[in-house]
Amino acid sequence: MFADLVFVNGQVITVDEKNRIAEAVAVKESRIVAVGTNQEIDSWIGKQTQKIDLHGNSLLPGFIDSHLHLTSYGTVKLGVDCKAPHIKTLQHLFAELKALAEHTPKGEWLRASGFNETKIEEQRYPSRWELDAISTEHPIQITRTCSHISVVNSNALELGTITEETPDPDGGRIDRDEEGIPTGLLIETAHSRLMQLAVYTEDEIRQAMVMASADFIAAGITSIHDAGGFGPENLRMLQQAVNADDIKVRVYAMIGALNRSEDFVEKMVQAGVITGLGDERFRIGPAKIFTDGSSSGPTIATREPYASDPDNYGILYFTQEKINEILGEAHKKGFQITAHAQGDRAIEMVLNCIEESLEKYPRNDHRHRIEHAGITTPDLLERMKKLKVVPIPNPPFFYEFGDGYVKNYGERVNHMYPVRDFIDNGIIAAGSSDCPVTHYNPLLGIHVAVNRMSGSGQAVGANQRITVMEAIKLYTWNGAYASFEENIKGSIEVGKLADLVVLSERILETAKDRIKEIQVDMTVIGGKLEYVRDADAVTYC
Repeated sequence: MFADLVFVNGQVITVDEKNRIAEAVAVKESRIVAVGTNQEIDSWIGKQTQKIDLHGNSLLPGFIDSHLHLTSYGTVKLGVDCKAPHIKTLQHLFAELKALAEHTPKGEWLRASGFNETKIEEQRYPSRWELDAISTEHPIQITRTCSHISVVNSNALELGTITEETPDPDGGRIDRDEEGIPTGLLIETAHSRLMQLAVYTEDEIRQAMVMASADFIAAGITSIHDAGGFGPENLRMLQQAVNADDIKVRVYAMIGALNRSEDFVEKMVQAGVITGLGDERFRIGPAKIFTDGSSSGPTIATREPYASDPDNYGILYFTQEKINEILGEAHKKGFQITAHAQGDRAIEMVLNCIEESLEKYPRNDHRHRIEHAGITTPDLLERMKKLKVVPIPNPPFFYEFGDGYVKNYGERVNHMYPVRDFIDNGIIAAGSSDCPVTHYNPLLGIHVAVNRMSGSGQAVGANQRITVMEAIKLYTWNGAYASFEENIKGSIEVGKLADLVVLSERILETAKDRIKEIQVDMTVIGGKLEYVRDADAVTYC
């Protein structure tokens, strides 16, 4: 029997139990059939075998992003992307929205995403009145990069029936001027409620999914843990897009939504669906809720006030009793459970829920997760270890938001997304981007996990730096473990799925401050070459 595809002359980083480095890999159909030296793989090569010379460059298991939002990222590409290099001022953004308004039918939404007031020249949010100057015939929404805050115009406020008399919702705030008039700035649940009105069509969402999948694959991502989209319908459309092969990355889909809808979680739990249902292409993941806000907002729930504001402890969405009720029932019914929890106060509440759930209904190998686990202090670290919780930190956050973290949290940055502490305490943590909150490139995530530097060059919690090999494992085997799939992917071993990524150089020998500059040359999913950066540069032996 001969292989369909072989890679030779490479630095094959297997991420197996001993972190062995091999030279060559053979693939038959969708599986890895041999790993070893060039000589050992030679017997697998026949007349029909496609043989690719790696020229000494690195071959890794396909990257796994354990927390991102596929649909949300794709829809960013349908509107104005505030992270585009040319958008440096509010006037630049307004010009883009005006251009979009010219070919958008009246009454339809004008959207911009990825806004960050700290990256814009004016260092502030726009107001509803500035957006009204763009159009009063379209509802306009500018969503902050964290997806927890937005600014809208008067048309959008009217659609949401938000007036001077509208009270702040639980877990959110409607910003107002000195006279009590809403400024258009909506925070947390005030934002998420209006998001339910700013819906995309099904055709738009399907188009967004196709674009997102293609971009992820070009970055070497072969599996994602999707953390929710625009409501319950997102889950249905994800499955349909995977079945139609529009989404080619493997999907582990969390039961949750960006509109913070606990009702959806409760309905899915009652419906009898549980974690693990599905196949190698699409599988049901954990039941997920939101407990607090955004680390860059900043709106996370902390036990001590912010360093930048002694009166601010952030925003909590639920009481302890409500968290226990929603996630406790999901645990009881067999779900893996998880929660968006950024601040130490929110993390503590989720740990309380997990502890109580396991006491009432013991379960081995539950792998309950905490998404983000932003400020994990030593006492919380010890509880995570005891409860065998799987945290899902976001190393690339430091690159974009690190300077703000130092300002808002002070010395607590030494305990933010503390991957070094997780590893040293035997806690299996899986890396993620939370895209579109920040960039999805796993090599950027690996770079920041190793260097812990912001984009401006400021060290942010340097005590949490890890090795390159540890960072690679964060985005491969650990991601597979977080979805109960380490037996079929996450490492280059015989019998596992042939999900692979070829890099443009030898990552283990690349200077640490250059890791983010490495490019992805090829991505293989299930034995198929799904992406080739430069076909002319590929050497077929």
